[in-house]
Amino acid sequence: MREKNMVGGMMRIGCILATIMAVGVGMSLLLTATAFASQADDPLADPFAATSAAGRQDTLADPLEPLNRFFFTVNDRLYFWALKPVATGYAKVVPEETRLNFRYFFYNLLAPVRVISNLLQGKIEESGIELARFVINSTIGIAGFDDPAAQGFGLHPSNEDLGQTLGVYGLGSGFYICWPILGPSTLRDSFGMVGDSFLNPLSYLIGGDMVAGGGVYVGKEVNDASLVLGDYEQFTEAAFDPYVAIRDAYHQYRSNQVRDLDNARNTSFVGEPGGKRPPFSTVSAQ
Repeated sequence: MREKNMVGGMMRIGCILATIMAVGVGMSLLLTATAFASQADDPLADPFAATSAAGRQDTLADPLEPLNRFFFTVNDRLYFWALKPVATGYAKVVPEETRLNFRYFFYNLLAPVRVISNLLQGKIEESGIELARFVINSTIGIAGFDDPAAQGFGLHPSNEDLGQTLGVYGLGSGFYICWPILGPSTLRDSFGMVGDSFLNPLSYLIGGDMVAGGGVYVGKEVNDASLVLGDYEQFTEAAFDPYVAIRDAYHQYRSNQVRDLDNARNTSFVGEPGGKRPPFSTVSAQ
């Protein structure tokens, strides 16, 4: 009897891990695609021509391209076969306003990442604003399900993470990595994601109870995906080589964030802070 229970428990955990993989890779694709779209302020500009401060072309090495392309294809299939159908059905039964509230809640939980990252970059004011936002939204905003800090007090988020912090201190991107589940990243941002995970409360929930934590993670990703359905499809259909387009768009976006350019400072992969779509963390950028 005990052996049957153990086998059943392992099977349930396996199913949860498989579901996490499916929704995770789908969200990574959606996030990168929307990041590209959010930066297209000049329709005549080359969307992939990220340049350094000195005006030189800023390219990203991709020595793992064959492996990266393989995982890109796996992620793409999982999005269309798993995440998109689930998110589409979810969107039909849950009102958009409710789904937005859930996204505000999870974004509020990631405040420690932004507080510490701003502080490490010497952005004392921004760090204080993030701390104030967390307090206001956790109380007046009813556990973070709303954003009165931005809507009522004019305190807007500053999307910083440890990957950006390493870049600010001069650490280069390294080379491109397309992770299974997590999607587009670089060597530097991968180290940053590890650091961010120690500041993310969800990491401790998953570590303490994999079943409950995995369920929360899956729910979060499905909820987020339901708000950006169609963005990935539109992006890939317009690209000659979707793999290269996503890689370059991700690199440009992250480079702009490190340099604190106006078109990336307070934006995220899925919309403007305080707008119709609340911001999503960048550890997957978080």
